Amino acid sequence: MRTYPVLLISFLITLGSMANVYAQNSSAGDANLDVKVKAALDGELRTDAERERDRNRRPLQTLKFLGIQPDMRVLELIPGGGWYTKILAPTLRDEGELTVSLFAGRVKDGLVGQPGMDKIQVLEANVEAEDGEDNLRTVQAFDFGETGFDAVLTFRNMHNFDAAGRKNINAAVFKALKPGGIYGVVDHTRRHMEPITRENRRRADPVVIAKELLDAGFVFEDHSSLHYKPDDELRYEVGRKSVTGNSDRFTFLFRKPK
Repeated sequence: MRTYPVLLISFLITLGSMANVYAQNSSAGDANLDVKVKAALDGELRTDAERERDRNRRPLQTLKFLGIQPDMRVLELIPGGGWYTKILAPTLRDEGELTVSLFAGRVKDGLVGQPGMDKIQVLEANVEAEDGEDNLRTVQAFDFGETGFDAVLTFRNMHNFDAAGRKNINAAVFKALKPGGIYGVVDHTRRHMEPITRENRRRADPVVIAKELLDAGFVFEDHSSLHYKPDDELRYEVGRKSVTGNSDRFTFLFRKPK
């Protein structure tokens, strides 16, 4: 009987050592991410206008929250002009892999092959946008044709699609991710249950987005207040001078079950 506490203490010490190793590995990974993202932020391809948005968009803190590491295989959806692509591509270039997909023509034509962008993969998903409900776009069911991604990220894009389009995108993302893979979604905030108007159509209801992700089979991991803006009244179009660069945005981290 006297040996039981000794065994228990030994077991707890072992658990503590394992936790320390995990914490050290996590810290080492974050340090590596810090170095690579900061180098990417200083990249020559980034314009002054892009740099001016760093303070507002907080890319390093956002990628840390989403659990991105330099050795991951990441799929970025709807990259637009490549604001995040210019950060992700050099960050993942040596140890990981960046793939862009869905309406990625501007990145394909303007960035791929340039210094630091030479290893970007372009995944040509067979999908086209169509007119959907509420003057938003929609897409029919589709498949990326590739699986095993560690993470899928989309920044300020889901508001462009109607419910059917988002459902089909989420289903394709679920299939593309590996078990345990990360799905990071950031978008402009709309008031919960507020009808869509001309003023708020480029915003998304975070409760609706979260429910849709749960319905698609993802599990909720976390959310962040990194992009909480208390002085955004959630009343006006995000492109207005009084709002642009200061819109409230929700930041969600979901995960595909293992």
